[in-house]
This record gives sequence, structure tokens and C-alpha cells, in this order.
Amino acid sequence: MTAVREKPARLIGGPGMVLVWFYGVMVVGAVSRSAYQIATEFDRAPLAYSLSAVAGIVYGFITYSLVRGGETARRAAQVCCAAELVGVLVVGTWTLVDRGAFPDATVWSDYGMGYVFIPVLLPLSALWWLRKTRSQRGA
Repeated sequence: MTAVREKPARLIGGPGMVLVWFYGVMVVGAVSRSAYQIATEFDRAPLAYSLSAVAGIVYGFITYSLVRGGETARRAAQVCCAAELVGVLVVGTWTLVDRGAFPDATVWSDYGMGYVFIPVLLPLSALWWLRKTRSQRGA
């Protein structure tokens, strides 16, 4: 007898698809930028370039979780989005308070100003969407 596996509930319907698109763009932007900077000028701003690489990895994991779907992926995405938001707020504040700490910008510098504030708006939107999809499943 073969067990029938239930397909995970999709998280990318409607606004979720827009989130996946934005996170995908941010993965490409953050990873490519940090990879180039780490490869060519890491000694100039190691913390900034490393933080941008971490941001790209977090964006990638959130993208994967949204596409994967299911309750476990939704919870994992929520945790990562919350961590991303904390990172944006901490690094954003740090870059405003101590300009000398970051000789070069990170993805999260100035709350993502270099990326049209998408880094601060994206986790807020994603957390809202993930909460909404949980509410809809419970209804």
C-alpha cells in the first residue's frame, strides 16, 4: 500500500507571489554584490560585505520557504522574516549612529535606503502575509 502524501498548503498565492518575486530579486542583488565585494575588496569593509552576504542567504531561505509551502515552511519563514527585520533595524540604526563603523554600505544600511527601503518593507509585508495565511487556514 502506498501512502498518499498531502501537498503542502501554498504560501505564494496572490500577494505571496509578489513577495517571492521581491525576495528573489533581493537574493540576486545581495548575493551578487557581496560576492563581488568579498572577492575583490574584502579588506576594505569585511563586516559590511559579510552582512550583505548573510542578508542574501536569509533572503534565499525565505524565498525557498515561501515556495515550498506548508505549515513548517510558513513557521520557518516567519522566524527568518522576524530575524531579517531585527537585522535591518539594528544595522540601519547602527549605520546612522556610527557612520565610521561601516566604511561601505550593506544591504541593510540606513534601513535599506540603497535598495529603496525594500529591506525594511519586505519583512513587514512578509510577516503580515504569513500571519494572514495562517488565519485563513484556521478559518
